[in-house]
Amino acid sequence: MDLKELNNLNSGELTAREQFLKKELFDMRQQSRLGQVEKPARFSTLKTEIARILTIINERKKSNGKKN
Repeated sequence: MDLKELNNLNSGELTAREQFLKKELFDMRQQSRLGQVEKPARFSTLKTEIARILTIINERKKSNGKKN
């Protein structure tokens, strides 16, 4: 997903997307142990997208905290 698309998602959707990506990453690690990974470059793509989601979530938490 693009950064603009991620920014448009609400917190619940971001959390769900993060969980989905983490599960996919876990499944790919299991496949790599068996030597069955079709697209090894997908590892870095998944990690990058998870990091982007976590960054957006943390930025939102910080901005909500400063308003109080």
